[in-house]
Formats: sequence, C-alpha cells, structure tokens
Amino acid sequence: MPMKLGLIAMSGIRCHNKELLEMGLNLPGFVERSKVIASLPSLGLLTLAALTPEHIDISYVEVPDINELDGLPGDFDVVAISSFSAMIKDAYHLADRYREAGVTVVLGGLHVTMVPQDAQPHADAIVIGEAEPVWRQVLDDIENRCLKKRYDARGQSFNLAEAPMPRFDLLDISRYNRLTVQTQRGCPYHCDFCAASIRLSPGFKTKPVPKVVEEIHRIKEQWAHPFIEFADDNTFADKRHGRELARALIPEGLRWFTETDISVARDPELLRLMKEAGCAQILIGLESPDVHGLNGLEKKANWKHRQADRYRQAIATIQDAGITVNGCFVLGLDHTDTTSFDAVFDFVQETGLYEVQITVMTPFPGTPLYERLKRDKRLLREGAWELCTLFDVNYLPENMTVTELETGFRELGRRIYDDAFIDGRRRAFFKRQAELRQARSLSEQEGAALLN
Repeated sequence: MPMKLGLIAMSGIRCHNKELLEMGLNLPGFVERSKVIASLPSLGLLTLAALTPEHIDISYVEVPDINELDGLPGDFDVVAISSFSAMIKDAYHLADRYREAGVTVVLGGLHVTMVPQDAQPHADAIVIGEAEPVWRQVLDDIENRCLKKRYDARGQSFNLAEAPMPRFDLLDISRYNRLTVQTQRGCPYHCDFCAASIRLSPGFKTKPVPKVVEEIHRIKEQWAHPFIEFADDNTFADKRHGRELARALIPEGLRWFTETDISVARDPELLRLMKEAGCAQILIGLESPDVHGLNGLEKKANWKHRQADRYRQAIATIQDAGITVNGCFVLGLDHTDTTSFDAVFDFVQETGLYEVQITVMTPFPGTPLYERLKRDKRLLREGAWELCTLFDVNYLPENMTVTELETGFRELGRRIYDDAFIDGRRRAFFKRQAELRQARSLSEQEGAALLN
C-alpha cells in the first residue's frame, strides 16, 4: 500500500478583540485583507507536493476552523501541517490529535522556524528553514523508519531556479478567487516588525522569469482567466528583474496584485510595464505618515524613515499610472501617540489612497520587535501567538495606554471604512483617470495637428 500523505493548511485568522470582531461585520475593511490571505491556498505545501515521489498518495486539505471539524480530516499515514502564528495553537492541537491516532506528524513553516522549541513537543519531526532542500530526506526517513526529530535547512540556500512546479492540480479551483505564484523570496530591507520570508531564508533572491510564466501557464490549464497574487515580500525590489517580469506578463492577459515598496514610483518605465501587464493594485507598507513613527523601523539603513517626504508624490505618481495603491498603516508604533489616528485619516483623505489597511503593531515571534519588547518587559503575554492577528494588542505602547490604542484604532476604523469615505476616494481615482485620458488625447491631437 502506498503511503498516504496529507498536506494540511491551517488557513483561518480570527481577531480576538470582541469589539473589532463585531465591527468587522459592518466594516469589512478591518478583516478583508486577512480573509483574502486566509482564503489563499498554501503555496508552500503545494511546492512540497511537487517534491514528493509519485508513489506516495497525496491529498491537500484546508482547515479554516478546527472547531468545525467532525473527526480528523482524511485517512493518512503522515501529515505535514503548516500554519500562521495566529493559528499555530490550533495546529498544535490538531497535530496532537493526529499523533494520538497513530499518524506521523511533520510541522514546518515560518512560525516553526522562529520558535522550534515551541513546536517540537507536538510533532514527530519539525522542519526549520526552507523546506525544499530537506523534504525528500524527510520522506525517505519516514519510509525507512529512521525519522529524525529535526531537519534544519538554515545552513542551505535553495536556488529558486530549481523550484518545482507547484501541484495546482490538487486544488478545487472553484473555491478560490485568486491563486498565488512566487517570483522572489526575502527582502533587501530588514524591518523591525516584519515576519515575512526574510525570517525563513535571510537575504533576497529572485525566481527566473520563464519559470514564473510557466507556473502561470499551468494555472491557466485549470483556470482560463485567473487572478494572480504574487506571494512575494517585495516583488519589485529588484527593478531589473521586475521590468523583465512585467514584459513577460503583458501577453498573458492577467489581472494581478502584489506587495512592493514605494520606490516603484521613481521608475516610470516599470510603472508603465506593470499597468500594461495587468497590475490591478499594489500593497505598500507605508506604516506611518509621521516621520517620527518611521524612525528606526528599517534596521539596515533607516530606509523607510528616509522615504517619508516622498510618500504623497509617490502615491500620486503610482495612481496616475492607473495602478491603485493599498496603503498599509501600523498604529501604535514607538515614537507615535494618540495624534497618530487623526494623522492617518488626514493623510488618506489628502492622498486619495484607493484602498487602506490599518493594523496594530504586532510582535511576531522571531522578529527584532518581539525580542525588544520582551527585553524591555513590554509584552503583555509571552507566547500569545493567537494574538498575532494584526488587530489584537499584545504589548505596552510607548506613548499611550493599551486602551487608548485599542479605542483609537477602533474609531479610526469606523472613519476609514465608512462607505461614503471609501466611495469618495474611489470616485476621485476614476475621475482623475478620465481627466488624464482626456489630456493625453488632446495632446495627441495637438501633436498630429503640428505634423500636418
């Protein structure tokens, strides 16, 4: 009998602040982005599936809420479980139940890499770092009954030129409104609070563009006109790679979303190519409109602090190029106080950001922020990973109380996600686009008249 392997994605995210949770029913902007993230398939698990030998029987299973399970999902010999920090305790509970049933459990991912001692008691084996270099060894050892407790890949660097084709065929495509493709891993910056893949694989590396296009073609075999989210930390940090990628995407007829930094505004050619390639929106971590709030966030060169005076013009440049900006702000940053809530609202109103995401500063495990707050005895609860939702407060703010941060965040949300305020910004964007098209048309007509 072939080994039955279950790839289990713990995909849900829940806010624990009851007032915010109730508000989310009426103000979906609070949770909209988190719901999108939670509804995306686990690209990491689909990549491991591609590295799994053909004789092993594979199933991909998503578990958004462990409380809704009726028994254990699937009849497996082995399960590999991946989860966000916010859901990791549910993942541990599910892992314990599988082990009680005699199923071999492997845990991995970003959270496990950051706090392996936290995960070890709940698994037969844990994978630390990038899983690609060690996954075949894990499976071989399971089959040969010599499974080790830890497989540590941190001393190795996986070359994305060797990335396998993710097993998109394991998905029920009808369940998703977008699918993910990775074009790079890591980030050249080192932000205090960032819990992205730079913690999994320090450094920055890109995937060859032909491999990216090949993955998109594989998705198109199942979904003729997909919406793609690039599962990157900073897609256009490498402008040369970014321009090559955008050029390659133009013939594909895609609509896509990604995350990048504000520097794309300084590259007109790249913006033009992105628009032609089908870029619908980019999410940019603006963090704060207050220059003091940005001070010290980026640890290598204080890069974000040095961009503050360019924010307004950069947003105008990007949105004038026809690409909407989803501006992400972090409330409760050190060096900010209760005036920051009005400052964010005023900035959004002034710049006309098409979309806005507000979060509270969140000490994710393994980040410089977590270690600093722990050292300074400012964590409210150590190891409270369930509060790593971006909406729950788990630290003592520097210049306000916890209550002031929670109240200010909640009231800012009411204003930011007011239907009339959202509608006004979006109408202004489309009005500006119409004006720009008219100006271009007049300019072309005048140019033609001069030639004649």
